[in-house]
Amino acid sequence: MELTSTSFLVTLIAVTALAMLAALLLWNRIPGPGWVRWPVRVLMIGLCQLTSIAVIATWINGSYGLYSSWNDLLGTENAQNASAMTGPPLGRAKFIQGGDGTQSTYFRGSHSKLAGQVIVWTPPEYGAPGAEKTRFPVLMLLHGYPGSPRTWIDLGGMPGTLDQLVRLGAALPFIVVIPDVYPGGVNTDCSNTPTRKVASWLAEDVTDLVAKNFRTLREPKGWGLMGVSTGAFCAVKLPLQYPKVFRAGAALDPDPLGGDPQVLADPALRERNSPLWLVRQARGADVGLFLATSAQDKDSPPAQLEAFGRAAAGTGVRVKTLVRPSGGHNFQTWTAMYADALGWLSTELSPPGDGRG
Repeated sequence: MELTSTSFLVTLIAVTALAMLAALLLWNRIPGPGWVRWPVRVLMIGLCQLTSIAVIATWINGSYGLYSSWNDLLGTENAQNASAMTGPPLGRAKFIQGGDGTQSTYFRGSHSKLAGQVIVWTPPEYGAPGAEKTRFPVLMLLHGYPGSPRTWIDLGGMPGTLDQLVRLGAALPFIVVIPDVYPGGVNTDCSNTPTRKVASWLAEDVTDLVAKNFRTLREPKGWGLMGVSTGAFCAVKLPLQYPKVFRAGAALDPDPLGGDPQVLADPALRERNSPLWLVRQARGADVGLFLATSAQDKDSPPAQLEAFGRAAAGTGVRVKTLVRPSGGHNFQTWTAMYADALGWLSTELSPPGDGRG
């Protein structure tokens, strides 16, 4: 049972109710002398408190996206991801249909030599009668750190929210791709380092996998990114590094755009992988970037969006910013930004078509 699933929360609520009912019914029916009855009563009270705390903690976790899975909570995510390094190569990657309409696979990239999970969702329009030759734009969703591809589904409400916006005519029917942002459990802010080529994993290996198995528009006009937190940093960075792959990126509460010394200790490597440095070098790049945060987010202050806008001035990079008046660094804030971000991405990327244009 998944940590963030509704069934787990409902089960905890039921257990709490049963513990309270048992305490009420058994309070005066415990046999034996007083020195036996009172410790048992204390244990019953403790069980009621423990289950109640578990319900509250699970509800808070589901609301704010603190932990996305049991492995994330227990600190075993790295070990699980490390085992994925033995995944099959691109040509032998097999997608498995999930019960929620998604397909997933583990594979090893030929460019990065890294391996990890990739989840794909195709919109209803993809399988509609008459759409057999239609190619669709691709939206790659990048999760934060810590996190996993399932974070977008279990906590982020995707791709359900996208489907609703499509039905309202407010967004394009994207093929949604959710890859592991740090395959093997090592976060590099989506950068290529001497030991881990995570940028190549995302911009070359994952894109090759999806283009090979699905009817996608050609890069870059049909390919965009949307990320949260660390994934938002990557959604700004990757279009600047790979403008021939991604035309647009939407960043919701991005990490510091100058780079994080705790992630990349080498100052030169960190600078050359920071969006602030990259945007200054991106003269004439056909790239659009959407950056959003809230006035209350200390992890992603509005001042850094202003600084990025100044750095982008005169480069030709299209920059749009959004600052909401309130909200923390969590999915409650990010989901409120979806309509703006997805609507903007739908103007930057090409709609479904035959892919010839």
